[in-house]
Amino acid sequence: MRLRNIPGADDWIAKSPYVIQDPVSLKGKWSERFGNDAPIRVEIGCGKGRFITQKAEISPGVNFIGIEQYSSVLYRGIRKLDDREQPNILFIRVNAAQLPEIFEEGEVDRIYVNFPDPWPKDRHAKRRLMYRSFLELYDRVLAPGGRVEFKTDNEKLFDFALEELEPAGWQAVSVTRNLHSNPDMMAGNVETEYEEKFSLLGYPIYKCIITRLAEKHS
Repeated sequence: MRLRNIPGADDWIAKSPYVIQDPVSLKGKWSERFGNDAPIRVEIGCGKGRFITQKAEISPGVNFIGIEQYSSVLYRGIRKLDDREQPNILFIRVNAAQLPEIFEEGEVDRIYVNFPDPWPKDRHAKRRLMYRSFLELYDRVLAPGGRVEFKTDNEKLFDFALEELEPAGWQAVSVTRNLHSNPDMMAGNVETEYEEKFSLLGYPIYKCIITRLAEKHS
């Protein structure tokens, strides 16, 4: 659900050192911007920023970029970084469809897609972030061996995502329909705001880790 407009959010975002105002200019140069050659990992639809800021804190040897298209939501994310230095995290305000305009081929090590809008009506299927056209975009920016980690509370969306893999040239390497009861996949898990809410209500959390078929890039 989109947050209501927050007065001053756009001004705050424009002044934040954590927000890149012209991300297209950094295509192929993100390592230079971070000042190191650490892996770059991207969260699409970072929401209020809980997941990605915690990821950055516990993984200082990795660079993180949060993508969010709504100012009112992104504002909440960058406010979490008030009064602290977190050199391995940046945010950009764009739509996920712009990924190839922002990242060079092979520039991204991992992509996180956490609790996206399920777009339940069939006519909106192409808007789902696990639709095959989005998987093609991920393919264009991921490094060899790169992967996508997808979490949702929506079983129908999860089933749809799994059905999209083979036609798009992807495969699942790990799948669970109850993440919080799967010790292997829970190792290192960081909860989003939605994940905490739904799991406390007793809803199962679905997760899959996917990668491209090897023969597609042989």
